[in-house]
Amino acid sequence: MVKPTTVKTKPYADQKPGTSGLRKRVTVFQQNQHYAENFIQSIISVIEPSERQAATLVVGGDGRFFMKDAIQLIVQIAAANGINHLVIGQNGIMSTPAVSCVIRKLKAVGGIILTASHNPGGPSGDFGIKYNISSGGPAPEGITNKIFEISKGLQEYHICPELKVDLATIGKQTFEVDTFKPFIVEIVDSVEAYAEMLRDIFDFAALKDLFSGANHINVRLDAMHGVVGPYIKKIVCEELGSPANSAVNCVPQEDFGGHHPDPNLTYAADLVNTMKSGEFDFGAAFDGDGDRNMVLGKHGFFVNPSDSVAVIGANITCIPYFKKTGVKGLARSMPTSGALDNVAKALKMQLYETPTGWKFFGNLMDAGKLSLCGEESFGTGSDHIREKDGLWAVLAWLSILASRKQSVEEIMKDHWQKFGRNFFTRYDYEEVDSDSANKMMKDLEAQMSEPSFVGKQFSSGDKAYAVAVADNFAYTDPVDGSVSKNQGLRIIFSDGSRIIFRLSGTGSAGATVRLYIDSYENDGQKILQDPQVMLAPLVDIALKLSQLHERTGRTGPTVIT
Repeated sequence: MVKPTTVKTKPYADQKPGTSGLRKRVTVFQQNQHYAENFIQSIISVIEPSERQAATLVVGGDGRFFMKDAIQLIVQIAAANGINHLVIGQNGIMSTPAVSCVIRKLKAVGGIILTASHNPGGPSGDFGIKYNISSGGPAPEGITNKIFEISKGLQEYHICPELKVDLATIGKQTFEVDTFKPFIVEIVDSVEAYAEMLRDIFDFAALKDLFSGANHINVRLDAMHGVVGPYIKKIVCEELGSPANSAVNCVPQEDFGGHHPDPNLTYAADLVNTMKSGEFDFGAAFDGDGDRNMVLGKHGFFVNPSDSVAVIGANITCIPYFKKTGVKGLARSMPTSGALDNVAKALKMQLYETPTGWKFFGNLMDAGKLSLCGEESFGTGSDHIREKDGLWAVLAWLSILASRKQSVEEIMKDHWQKFGRNFFTRYDYEEVDSDSANKMMKDLEAQMSEPSFVGKQFSSGDKAYAVAVADNFAYTDPVDGSVSKNQGLRIIFSDGSRIIFRLSGTGSAGATVRLYIDSYENDGQKILQDPQVMLAPLVDIALKLSQLHERTGRTGPTVIT
């Protein structure tokens, strides 16, 4: 018999979950007494006590440092709070898309994901705890605010300190907990439920032929030592027949091999360089927890994430799932380029523009209004689950290659010829001093709010732009009417070009300033130009207007996409 105990604690004022849970440096969780315990208790406290004895919670993470410690705490605190059943990925490993899949399959009350996504890991890296609700999607603001309010007043938490779980052995472990029904911890294969779902979505026979048939292509998939490694090995290599050497960095590591598990041109440079050799026809990289992806063609041809979702949208009938379900609507986050809008217009589909954060898409999906969506931050997904899904996006692309029998570059160039091209770039300034960043945004918004700002002309080189709209993006959810304000400063010019500034909530230290530039071109002579050349005048205008470099003390961005 295991006895729950009550531990006195003091609340922390900084446990406000961002768009993707609570993310901090590992040392914050390790060195502040009861820090993790407080937040885990606050999450479990949002589950009604009357529901807990029948509740199943799904738990998994991306393998980063401190994950296994946190899982043991979740087990001990869940048991002491009367949760009936935990389902945990073997060795704690379960990708964010797989957690969403399992929550939905088991009709669980929710799930706790241990990840800081694409942020670095290891003892000096980042750690995060995220709560997903019964739809399989990230907790909406109403719930994250509730968690935050509980955390600010927390005086005690409940725990069964002597309860220990073997995370390595698949099967059920049952514990007698004083005053409650027996507590069941079930360790499951991390991949199987998710693989079963993908078999229903894609034509595995066509993919198998693409990987290992007579006219097969050569692929290179880089898991960046994150959680997707076991999924690639089991699904792409073992089941679909891609050779073992097509998958690299597939063993999850606590520090992601000392790298930053962020699939972009800067942090996935190894894959970019390998692709430049011309040996592989298709390349992809995934982030730490498996919800983001980057797609590359032969010779390192880069597919911008905004274009990626547009191509999937334009070729959606190559994926059997959508033939069954139909296409209910398309959506993109506000900073994402208008490439998807062009597809929606041509195919006469409804398009939604939402704030950044997958939960906004989830609401539309739950209401039956949305089938396919994407964010410029390498996130693409559909209504098969309620998270963005890196491996799903890559298999969607490979399904299009199998169907069209063209290369990535050919598909992309055909797309631009047909729909025109949105030239797009994003400049990230990471770990900038928060006060300087906030002051810069405030002053910029004040400038933009002046009545004379709309209609103002800006020029750089031989290009001139007139301001048509200047605002701080606000979104009214068409499903529940909730309003989200202050979602990013937008300057939209009369030709449709956009400059956007946002402060991001996914870092764990300082602020990340993101500058986005989007400009449409349908002149067949210009659509193959380099985006950095085409967008240089708008970048120049944006930097001068905001004084971003002067105000932050930076000479250039940390990452350019």
